[in-house]
Amino acid sequence: MQFMALIYSDPTKRPKAGSPELAATMDGYRAASQSYRDGGNYVAGDALLGVETAKSLRIRAGQTVVTDGPFADTKEHLGGYYLLECTDIDAALTLAARIPAARFGTIEVRPVMLFR
Repeated sequence: MQFMALIYSDPTKRPKAGSPELAATMDGYRAASQSYRDGGNYVAGDALLGVETAKSLRIRAGQTVVTDGPFADTKEHLGGYYLLECTDIDAALTLAARIPAARFGTIEVRPVMLFR
């Protein structure tokens, strides 16, 4: 089964650029990614650019409307994801606990519905 681990955090609570905390956090991401690869769980994973680069698209009454920014205005922003292959959600949660942002943000873990 595949699980999506969505990584949310409040930009004001993330480690600051150039800080030792950011370096440690990035080391944590590299270690988590490598452990997922070594364990055969890694399918994909990437960071997203900031919400200021986002566009939201809606089609209503046949009209396409594109607006700047994310769909919802929240304190925590979606910053990246991992797509993991796991036996069940408990295994996915165990792996998600390795994601450094869990210490200052939220990791949402959801099963993926595969259409094959």
